[in-house]
Amino acid sequence: MLTFLGFAMIATFLVLIMMKKMSPIAALVLIPALFCVFAGKGAHLGDYVIDGVGKLAPTAAMLMFAIVYFGVMIDVGLFDPIVRGILRFCKADPMRVVVGTAVLAAIVSLDGDGSTTFMITVSAMYPLYKRLGLSLVVMTGVAATANGVMNTLPWGGPTARAATALKLDAADIFVPMIPALAVGLLFVFVLAYVLGVKERRRVGTLVLPGQVEREMTEEELVPATPGASGASAPVSTSAVPSASASASASASASASAAGEGAASAAGPAAVADGGGDAATPEDGFQGLDPHRPTLRPHLYWFNAGITVALLTAMIMELLPIPVLFLLGAALALTVNFPHMPDQKARIAAHADNVLNVAGMVFAAAVFTGVLTGTGMVKHMADWLVGAIPEGMGPHMALVTGLLSLPLTYFMSNDGFYFGVLPVLAEAGAAHGVSPLEIARASLVGQALHMSSPLVPAVYVLVGMAKVEFGDHTRFTVKWAALTSLVVLAAGMLFGII
Repeated sequence: MLTFLGFAMIATFLVLIMMKKMSPIAALVLIPALFCVFAGKGAHLGDYVIDGVGKLAPTAAMLMFAIVYFGVMIDVGLFDPIVRGILRFCKADPMRVVVGTAVLAAIVSLDGDGSTTFMITVSAMYPLYKRLGLSLVVMTGVAATANGVMNTLPWGGPTARAATALKLDAADIFVPMIPALAVGLLFVFVLAYVLGVKERRRVGTLVLPGQVEREMTEEELVPATPGASGASAPVSTSAVPSASASASASASASASAAGEGAASAAGPAAVADGGGDAATPEDGFQGLDPHRPTLRPHLYWFNAGITVALLTAMIMELLPIPVLFLLGAALALTVNFPHMPDQKARIAAHADNVLNVAGMVFAAAVFTGVLTGTGMVKHMADWLVGAIPEGMGPHMALVTGLLSLPLTYFMSNDGFYFGVLPVLAEAGAAHGVSPLEIARASLVGQALHMSSPLVPAVYVLVGMAKVEFGDHTRFTVKWAALTSLVVLAAGMLFGII
């Protein structure tokens, strides 16, 4: 009964948010509360929720102060050199923009923190996507999938959990997996290229009038602020498709009539901004403005130094991550903005993201609290493991890899690696399958996991990109699942799994 209710609860949640019948926060709270009553445990709902909130409170604190810290670093210009390099590569070509998104997300993912990756990637690429009229779900999908592959780094979480659960060395799990993960990352870049080509066909290559041969600079990517002197409207663009040079109006018209692909691509932007042109002064997004008043070029190396120190301390686990980001945010605000009004302005500037993400995390605590407290997760896992045919015993590594896709999507990493993986390892050991192979196979589902509604960082991604979570899920899940299967196939081909 609990197994059925668990799957039904997850399915109901996904269907309602993808059909946009409920907001993610409302769905994360109301649906598990309802199913808790169906399970006959409504009297314990308060205990389950408090337990879930207690477990996710450090994650919420980490995300809140990480948003403030990296928001300040973006404000003061720490990442501008990276952005300029990506923009020089992109040259206003949709294909290059999408590939650049994958490359940037993969590079920033080296710090092992998904929320950091998404904040930097979206802040850098959002103006470019908006100005060129590209699909924002392409940006979120590519960024999430690239980060999912890179999430298998030993300091990223899953590898450490697998090593701890099975009492293995993290290096013994991760190092042999590098070739398979490299193939997975290469597949993400190929996927980004294909999606970028589709976007290029849809919108054409946009350049400034009379400047076809010149690279677009970041100044041209930032819409003018309403009421600013000199220009109160963005510089007009013209579409230059490969077949013919048409005006931007005709490009927009063709995009509107392009059918399902164009509709799905334009959907999130329209939902977020109430429709209208993709680059308007009302966007007010100044993420790449080289003249923004918050820049602190004289403090560049100080900011770079404390960021490197922060990430090093995080990797070495010198202090809990929430404490590190709390200290880092306080120090960054104090040094870069010593005057109280300026500090308050910076905190207020990032308050929307902080509130949205923290609210989503605590709402997710209701979902995970009910799943765990009622025993639904355990019954679901036991049912899946018990459904494995006896003849598949010698192939438990393959079974583990396949199960890691749905289980890490519908469960937290802690639930999968500490609750399910030991059971799978025992079943494999009974048929002579090494725990190392089981541990490596358990990592392949991470590309899909990073778009799970139970991953707090994904709400940073969709929130900053102004994309509906349902739109992101519909677009991303199929590509992320395919990426995970590519990693699994490569691991088997190389004899790693």
